[in-house]
This record gives sequence, structure tokens and C-alpha cells, in this order.
Amino acid sequence: MKEPAPMHGLSAPSLWVVRWSHLLAPRTTVLDVACGAGRHMQWFAAQGHEVTGVDRSAEALATAGAFGRTLEADIESGSWPFGGRAFGAVIVTNYLWRPRLADIVSAVAPGGVLLYETFAAGNETVGKPSRPDFLLKPGELLAACADLRVVAYEDGFEPAPERFVQRIAAVRPAPGSAGAPRRHLLKGN
Repeated sequence: MKEPAPMHGLSAPSLWVVRWSHLLAPRTTVLDVACGAGRHMQWFAAQGHEVTGVDRSAEALATAGAFGRTLEADIESGSWPFGGRAFGAVIVTNYLWRPRLADIVSAVAPGGVLLYETFAAGNETVGKPSRPDFLLKPGELLAACADLRVVAYEDGFEPAPERFVQRIAAVRPAPGSAGAPRRHLLKGN
């Protein structure tokens, strides 16, 4: 897949997120966790989605606010600000805080999509992050998504830039969908 161009001074959206963004229902709500300056918020807003980003950096959110709603919150030290809310998609890239993993997965609405990509064990051999606290263990992302239907999953090494990653595209089954899996179009690289 061709690398998406950077958008208005922000870095390009993740190729994984772009590749699987077709799984989202039209005009759905999107939560971007640890959104930074909003590169994924911008991508999804341009696709017609209603986006919300959460981050602890007021400086980053000043940029992200151009693309949708933002919430300044330290989800590592404070409470989960989206308790009881569900989104048509939850996006997470380059972020891991294990105590919030269940909250993140729970925020995916029935029929909604989780697109998650972050560093994995092995990354300590090629760079940062290198602390085990910030690296997914083998199969950890799959285990966290046990209640979702996994559409795609990867766990491996990317050469440019060098990094070890785990990533998943998963859908929360909608009520009454048992026995009749939705046909998720698999787009090629």
C-alpha cells in the first residue's frame, strides 16, 4: 500500500489504520486514544466521521481540536473519561497503558471497530520504547480482544523505521449477529 501523504503539517496516518478504515460504518463516531496532534482525527474527519480525541498534552490538543472534539485527560493517572460511552470506532497507535486496555476495548460499540497498533516485545533490541511496560507481550493484543471478532492481526518486525509491532483490526459483534458473520472486505496491501 502506498504511504498516505502527511496532512497539513501532521505526520501521515498509520498505514494499518488507513488500510482497515473501510470497516467503519459511514459517519460513525470515532475515539482516538492518546491522539497527540490529531493525525488520525484528521484522517477520519476527512472521511466524514465525528471524531473525539483524548490526550494529556494541552499543546497537542490545540492542534487536534481543528479536527473534532478533544478532551485533555491523563488516562494513566485519572479515571477513564468515557465510562458508559461507546464509539463506532476506537483508534489507538503507539500507545499502551495496560490498566486502560479493558476500558479501550469496552468503548467499542456493537458493530464497531477497534484499530490498534503499538510496539511489541523485541522492540527493546532496536530502540525506544524499550521498557516492558510499554511493549505488548506475544499474543497480548489478541487476548485483550477475545470478545471481538478479529478481522486482521499482525505481530512482527517492520524494517523502516525498525520496530516490533502488534496490530489488530477487530469488530464487536452486533446483537443478533451470532451464526451469520459480517463479510469484512479484505483489502490488499
